[in-house]
Amino acid sequence: MAVLNDAAEYFAALRDVLLRAQQQVYIIGWDIHSETDLVGPSGRVADALPVKLGPFLKALLRIKPDLRIDILTWDFAALYAAEREWNSARKFTAGCDGRIRFCLDGCLPLGSAQHQKIVVIDNAIAFVGGLDLTIRRWDTSEHRLDHPLRRDPHGKPYPPFHDVQCMVEGAAAAALGEIATARWIAAGCSCEPLVPVAGDHWPASVPAQARDITAGIARTEPKSETGQEVNEVARLFEASIDTANRFIYIENQFTSATEIARSLARRMVDVPALRVLIVTPKAHSSWFESQAMQGGRGGFLEPFVAAGVIDRLRVLYPTVRDAKASSAVMVHSKVMIVDDGFLRIGSANLNNRSMGADTECDLAFEAGSERHRDFIRSLRRRLIAHFCGLDEATIAAGEDDLFGLIDRHAASGASRALVPVDFEHMPALTEIVQPIADPRRPLDLQRAARRMWNGRTVLAAAGTAAALAGLALAWRYTPLRSYTDLGYVSSLISQYAQSAFAPLYAVVLFVLGGLIVFPVIVLIAATAAALGPWIGALSATAGVLTSSLVLFMIGRFMGHKRLQAILGARALRVQNRIVGRGVVAVAMIRMVPIAPFTLVNVLAGASQLRLSDFLIGTLLGMAPGIITMAALGAQIADFARHASWSNVFPLALTIVLWIAVCLAVQFLVTWLSGRRT
Repeated sequence: MAVLNDAAEYFAALRDVLLRAQQQVYIIGWDIHSETDLVGPSGRVADALPVKLGPFLKALLRIKPDLRIDILTWDFAALYAAEREWNSARKFTAGCDGRIRFCLDGCLPLGSAQHQKIVVIDNAIAFVGGLDLTIRRWDTSEHRLDHPLRRDPHGKPYPPFHDVQCMVEGAAAAALGEIATARWIAAGCSCEPLVPVAGDHWPASVPAQARDITAGIARTEPKSETGQEVNEVARLFEASIDTANRFIYIENQFTSATEIARSLARRMVDVPALRVLIVTPKAHSSWFESQAMQGGRGGFLEPFVAAGVIDRLRVLYPTVRDAKASSAVMVHSKVMIVDDGFLRIGSANLNNRSMGADTECDLAFEAGSERHRDFIRSLRRRLIAHFCGLDEATIAAGEDDLFGLIDRHAASGASRALVPVDFEHMPALTEIVQPIADPRRPLDLQRAARRMWNGRTVLAAAGTAAALAGLALAWRYTPLRSYTDLGYVSSLISQYAQSAFAPLYAVVLFVLGGLIVFPVIVLIAATAAALGPWIGALSATAGVLTSSLVLFMIGRFMGHKRLQAILGARALRVQNRIVGRGVVAVAMIRMVPIAPFTLVNVLAGASQLRLSDFLIGTLLGMAPGIITMAALGAQIADFARHASWSNVFPLALTIVLWIAVCLAVQFLVTWLSGRRT
């Protein structure tokens, strides 16, 4: 076997092996792009075949009449459409007489992805790791600040990029061939069984780094109609962590799997000498990833802080710079080395979805001799050294104080260094995006529907409709003498409707209403009726947020224990629904209230909930009701002034619309809350 550091090494080795292929090539990936430059560090080729992957494979078929190539890639979600190649199937297969087959894997459950990255040639040699055969991956191990070959097909440069791939032959390659064909069949595509082809497939350009080493394969497969759940990836993480005694080295694109963090922290408590170094990206390129994965870093650190071992953990990102500029290196690799005896390379990230939602494939190696331990030890040193622009011997000499060596090197102003990740920045919408982007299991909308549509919620919906309809008629035909009468409240606001300060006056009413536990829904409808739907909606939004803020600060001033003594067990139930679940919990309680508006605000303040989470959750939870009640309030006011059968229908339609919008958003938030539990 051999470990290939960065895409330039991998692409060069793969090209050499493909030139040796005789009968069958399987390519399995998360993303595959026909315009990928399949070249080594020099950027040049010596075989006279095309540089780009798609044309290269077609040229390969012309000189190898017995060769077949099967390509399988994820039938990606629309969210990634802007990043993917259109018409990939046609670009790879056109003019190949069926000898290149292209399959889109769309059989996985909702929310899951085909994330394995495997290439198997003649069932004799195989590649596994974090690298897809796609654009914006190529880089050399120098990670130069600006490399002329680090461009996408449109000529746009991208930052330095790091990843690791592993090449194996023998029984491990044959086993990976079985996984490749199984994935192909599961995707609903026909395939022929792989038969090992005799001959020397190992490329002369790549020296073997280890021989006769014990290898294992760890997979994640979500439960689907075609197969049972496989969670070997998660189990192997747990098992290998439990063997650590001195040092764990990890490279990973994501750090949001809190279960793994807890396992690491427990082992560090049990073994006081154990240190952990994690190399990860500084940030993530896409908005979606930054909201979902970058936001999960804070939760990943919490177990280490709670266990009191944070001083023995370092989470760093690589950076390169010169006198004028600097850039973080994008870390896309998935590597783990435990002491000197265990090595793991594959596709699985340290995030939730790699543990159960996506398909993953990792190779693991266990040292059986001192020669194997020397190899694993040397690999760890080489990986750390290449980030710092140092040699392996320097890292070896400083291993007793490795963290200090890394820090001193970074402080020296070196052009390549490892520096601490900033965990302070938390993306605003993490609480909402993360359950969708990083689920522990495939998304189950039916389960969310069952949780929401029970007898209680059906009765509540029907009761809401009846109450709103009855209230609309009562305002016209029943002499309401309560101060909660919409017309009365609307008339108070209408007295100042022509004033430039009318919205401010409405906000003051919301604050006063919150202090006396006045029904907030009446204030929203009355504000819209008095000020019109547009100004009314904006004023109601400002009023809700201001009233919430005032009550939140009251709760924070009163504190947890004092409020518990006043309000008792009910306060505890409300608080348990809020604390620890952030934005999603607040939004859900706004739409599925378990206590009055005022009580929720005060309890939220008394809890440890962050103010930003509280306000964002309040805005998201109240917005659907405010928007539709703005229209509803105007309709009710019109009905009260000009009662007739002609305006009954618009009023009823508006009521139905309000209920539909609230229930739809309630369903979404119920589902998000279920994903988090």
